Amino acid sequence: MVKNHLWVFVNCLIENPAFDSQTKETLTSKQSRFGSTCELSEKTIKAVLKCGVVELILDWVKAKQQVDIGKQLKAGKSNVTRVTGIPKLEDANWAGTKNSAECTLILTEGDSAKSLAVAGLGVVGRDRYGVFPLKGKVLNVREANFKQVTGNAEIQNLLKIIGIDIKKAYDSVSSLRYGKIMIMTDQDFDGSHIKGLILNFIDKHFASLLRVPGFLKEFVTPIVKVTRGENTHTFFTLQEYENWKEENADGAGWKCKYYKGLGTSTSKEAKEYFSDLDVHRLEFKYESQQDHQLIDMAFAKDRADDRKTWIAECEEGTCVDHSQPELTYSDFINKELVLFAKYDVQRAIPSLVDGLKPGQRKVLFGVLKRKLSQDTKVAQLSGYVAEHSAYHHGEASLQGTIIAMAQNFVGSNNVNLLLPKGQFGTRLQGGKDHAAARY
Repeated sequence: MVKNHLWVFVNCLIENPAFDSQTKETLTSKQSRFGSTCELSEKTIKAVLKCGVVELILDWVKAKQQVDIGKQLKAGKSNVTRVTGIPKLEDANWAGTKNSAECTLILTEGDSAKSLAVAGLGVVGRDRYGVFPLKGKVLNVREANFKQVTGNAEIQNLLKIIGIDIKKAYDSVSSLRYGKIMIMTDQDFDGSHIKGLILNFIDKHFASLLRVPGFLKEFVTPIVKVTRGENTHTFFTLQEYENWKEENADGAGWKCKYYKGLGTSTSKEAKEYFSDLDVHRLEFKYESQQDHQLIDMAFAKDRADDRKTWIAECEEGTCVDHSQPELTYSDFINKELVLFAKYDVQRAIPSLVDGLKPGQRKVLFGVLKRKLSQDTKVAQLSGYVAEHSAYHHGEASLQGTIIAMAQNFVGSNNVNLLLPKGQFGTRLQGGKDHAAARY
């Protein structure tokens, strides 16, 4: 690799040189017989590094890796009417036919969301709509290596389902098995991250598809619903709900339901959502080259400083206007994805005020509210905390937080806020050898 980008000219004297021919173009003497050694100074090495050869080699490696990825990732066939070998795929009847451009593939966040989408298919039909559940968060392909991308079964399945070729540039969707992609995730911050990762995947390998009008959409569902008698209000963001509470006596007299995920919605509600698609469907809109740069900024490993500025400039009360039929990629990055980035920092870094993360603070709140003084099982305490502190994540994560707060071996906590009455792990395995939460 280096030989293709760097020439070194040396002026020296070699004792008893040997050449490959009478023209004496190539020296064949072994290095051990040179009679001297070449030791490069630190100044010379720095000069070579500054000349730009390192950047040239890295660019060449990335370009070669992209070509290799294109060879390894199997292109989907657009004229295949039935895709086999992909479990959990609910394929549209028209996918791969002459009407494939009218077909929409609904990508859901997990199996429970797929059940909701399948219930909605009873309203819109199965001719033009297919459903495929994603296993959690999609791989960040922008920083993934060759082996990670080519070995990712989910990416292979998506290429096969959509009928897309990684080596081809697209200006229309007529050659695809699905002419539209609709992302259906939870309305929480992690759901926004999954949408961003899918955008990142398309922008990295199929940037031309982002510019095709109507190719990418999102399906939004309520995150909070309030009812009083026959009156009902739905909110697609927590910020909209907080604004409503300020204007309505903090929601006094209203019954509030928080939708942790799509699995919280009933089949009846699913049919209501799909009966009113225009309200729940937002189409992503491409504006300029700036959209690609924003996606790169959000996911590229070497742009951490740009992300710090991006998060710091996020204003309180920022949210997407879901009453509009379209959402630009720049608005999604700057008004929705930035909220996930901000929230992710808040839950990962302890607060300077009390040294606690939000999950730890909720555990401490639950313990004090319950006036806990007797031994209790971790599983029981996690249920109480989740119920009384508006904890909206999985109880397994909460149980892990409780266990970590009780660990007192060297390297775990400066001060363990909970007493470890049981096996809470040892230093040997970094606390991972703790007993199950039910004990």
